[in-house]
Amino acid sequence: MLKEKESNKVVAQFRLRIKYSEEIAIGPGKIAILEAIAETGSISAAGRKLGMSYRRAWLLVDQMNQYFKDPVVHAATGGAQGGGTALTATGTEVIRLYRTIEQQSQTHSALLLEALADKIRTD
Repeated sequence: MLKEKESNKVVAQFRLRIKYSEEIAIGPGKIAILEAIAETGSISAAGRKLGMSYRRAWLLVDQMNQYFKDPVVHAATGGAQGGGTALTATGTEVIRLYRTIEQQSQTHSALLLEALADKIRTD
């Protein structure tokens, strides 16, 4: 994604997607849903917060729970209080690792991203 500053200088927006195979990818959408679940305690609320259907949010969570050796999210079934959803220790660690990789990649690539942006037309 490219953004344009007031001075007509293009600024790169860094987005990291990590693929381990054709089926396994971790990227901004999956991390965002994990972060939203941590914040809201609910897959449906997390989906609403991100403008995503419950089904889409649930599918992302289900994929991740299948990718990893241990689940990233634990869902409690409904009852008098309605159920809930929480990140597991693995889910919390996946967010931490992804955000660290993202930050380090962006930091180490900053000059190259700026040099590349200088080559983009702004007219």
